[in-house]
Amino acid sequence: MKTIRLLLVSLLFTFSLPLFALSPEAVRDAPSAAAVASAHPYATQAGHEILEAGGNAFDASVAVSAVLAVVEPYSSGLGGGGFWLLHRASDNYEVMIDGRERAPLSAHRDMYLDKHGEVIPGLSMDGALAAGIPGEPAALAHIAEKYGQLPLAKSLAPAIKYAREGFPVTEHYRRMAGFRLEALRASPESTKVFLKDNEVPPLEHLIIQADLANTLELMAKKGARGFYRGKVGKALVKGVRKNGGIWKTKDLKKYQIVEREPLKAPYFGMTVTSVAPPSSGGVALLSMLNILEPYDLLQMDETSRIHLIIEAMRRAYRDRAEYLGDTDYVNVPVSQLIDPEYAAGLRASINPEQATKSSELRGVQTQEGGNDTTHFSILDKQGNYVAATLSINYPFGSGFMPAGTGILLNDEMDDFSAKPGVANAYGLVGAEANAIAPGKRMLSSMSPTFVSNGERLAIIGTPGGSRIITMVLLGILDFAAGNKVESWVSLPRFHHQYLPDTVFHEADAFTAEQVQALELRGHTLKASDNTWGNMQAILWDKKYNEVKAASDPRVEGSAQVQQ
Repeated sequence: MKTIRLLLVSLLFTFSLPLFALSPEAVRDAPSAAAVASAHPYATQAGHEILEAGGNAFDASVAVSAVLAVVEPYSSGLGGGGFWLLHRASDNYEVMIDGRERAPLSAHRDMYLDKHGEVIPGLSMDGALAAGIPGEPAALAHIAEKYGQLPLAKSLAPAIKYAREGFPVTEHYRRMAGFRLEALRASPESTKVFLKDNEVPPLEHLIIQADLANTLELMAKKGARGFYRGKVGKALVKGVRKNGGIWKTKDLKKYQIVEREPLKAPYFGMTVTSVAPPSSGGVALLSMLNILEPYDLLQMDETSRIHLIIEAMRRAYRDRAEYLGDTDYVNVPVSQLIDPEYAAGLRASINPEQATKSSELRGVQTQEGGNDTTHFSILDKQGNYVAATLSINYPFGSGFMPAGTGILLNDEMDDFSAKPGVANAYGLVGAEANAIAPGKRMLSSMSPTFVSNGERLAIIGTPGGSRIITMVLLGILDFAAGNKVESWVSLPRFHHQYLPDTVFHEADAFTAEQVQALELRGHTLKASDNTWGNMQAILWDKKYNEVKAASDPRVEGSAQVQQ
């Protein structure tokens, strides 16, 4: 633990040093090796199998996504969605594949409120009514067809195998299943698949998903139509409606992914590329970096540096609550929010010696997140790369599985603002910009990101609910400090999200002296009993043409480099 503290101190002392890009002739155009880092060894292995079979990073991303959907049912799945950030080496084209879930077309603004206008606890989290229309199946088919080199069936083959033959229960699976035990018990199909004798399965128990294997095989033959139409689509709608949901056949038929332009901004000689709304991740990350850039952080004492990072987090999350939503439905001032001049105004409100009370910030007037969601990073030998963060929201999503489909449905409807100012499962509040509307995509914190200074490239991201953005921020700052990829994924973490007005942190993030100094500045701190996140990252050092990958030691992921 002492080593972890020293890493954090190193980060906070050094990340403000500018890094200058090398001349074009000093760097390599193609990496010496391929790399995959994901939250599960089976998924990482599948990614490498596809690369060895002649696929590119985009084919591998389909395989990794699909295997994670099978072996991490508590984190992602075909019943959920996500964002895939792609870089194509041949023309340096970058695109965000938005496979975020949508609200059903019968959804309405107050669907989770009682007759008194109050939020009904649990209604947007458990059961069929909590599920948005899944986007992951459409995204995988789209990526394979437009960007891949292999047939979709080839990339889905590993996932079909693990669904048909099963995967062994791990300690992490047991923790997640125990956390959502009652939600799983409420669904007969989920009980049958994910539990044993109505209880959390023992270690090494095989989770076999025959119905999911059948659905994946239909997708392998028919693409997205194998999921959204035909017998699977009909079974999904029938199961949802039978159990209190509001899906209709046209919800599935009308679902489409959206290709969006990623957000980019400079930071100390680097280019940071991240996702656009309906993710709040890119906007908040760039806002925090803009706030921090002018400070001479190297000359400050460590408490002052931590203080400033917290204050940048506070202001970015305030803007998230007030302004962010689906840009296809509401006007989000993205350009303003990531403008350095706007950041200068936010910076001017920071007292370098004293914490700002969140109640003093204009705008929207609470609990901790879990290790749900998943992330992976991929680099192939052609120089294509992918950062992708996928989710079904809370662990095991809604807990509900329609009969005959094998599809565990998300509870992403909880990511909308059920009522302005009322916190969701992660303690996040929102305003009208993220209110429920038919067909609308709910706001997300998922933040797959690329960072490059011409000499070094980072492919980075993590799960972690509301804390995703701040974890990625700390990883970026560590990259900027010149530290190794193993450091980015293992650094102790701290987080402020505007409301509640609390600095959450891992138990060993701060020394006792730092805690005391921060409290004297007016910060309220709360140590977590659990670790956070599951960061998966890749470093391509173009100067020496070396590739390194790392998986967060907190969980059970795997990072492999393939020469």
